[in-house]
Amino acid sequence: MTDHSLPSRSDRLESDSKRGDRGRRGAVLFLRDLLIIFVVALLISFLIKTFLIRSFYIPSASMEETLMVNDRIIVNQLEPGMMPIEHGDVLVFRDPGGWLMPQPEIQQNPIAASLEWLLSVVGLAAPDSNDHLIKRTIGLPGDHVVCCNSLGQMSVNDVPLSEPYVMLPPGNTEVSKIDFDIVVPEDSLWMMGDNRYNSRDSRYNGDTPGKGFVPIDNVVGRALVISWPLDRWTWLDNYPQVFEGVEEGQK
Repeated sequence: MTDHSLPSRSDRLESDSKRGDRGRRGAVLFLRDLLIIFVVALLISFLIKTFLIRSFYIPSASMEETLMVNDRIIVNQLEPGMMPIEHGDVLVFRDPGGWLMPQPEIQQNPIAASLEWLLSVVGLAAPDSNDHLIKRTIGLPGDHVVCCNSLGQMSVNDVPLSEPYVMLPPGNTEVSKIDFDIVVPEDSLWMMGDNRYNSRDSRYNGDTPGKGFVPIDNVVGRALVISWPLDRWTWLDNYPQVFEGVEEGQK
């Protein structure tokens, strides 16, 4: 004869307790998996930021109109370590010494400081942007750079440059208001801003310890793209046609 009796109250309580235990274990496992995914994502982002790319913002007008104040850029850190620097590359580099004025420390509340630190770890913020500079590479080691010829152009290794990226004040035709005639030392660069009359670049730092030249060891990487604001998203060109023939001129 089939027993159709209902489970006792104690049986029902025991079943409810087991379901509760399973629910709690499921929640714990979910939180554990979520934490693992977060840590792995953070680690991957940290490795990418450390070895591949990172973000910087533009604090000054020295590269206008190529780069505007507060633009965000993505920098390829494989250059120059694994990829050679080329003429026309827009590079981020550490102050060679004496180029930047000391900056007062920015005071932040603990929450904002923690958030900025976390974003900097994954390469989405750059609290040290004010300690770096960004300019265009004009002279590589051994290059003879002269300005200006009768047309107001700069030349590299006797090759006159027609520079479409340069911004000049109205009525000015010379790409530099300072004349110079230099040879770039070994393991160094001659860097200039695109906003030629408003850029304290290699021309203006001849009285610093490096005499205006930037050691290649100071280069953080090449700026690849404007990532923010979205309406300014664009790849940054190094204008190889501008420097065509320069390498042959060096020889």
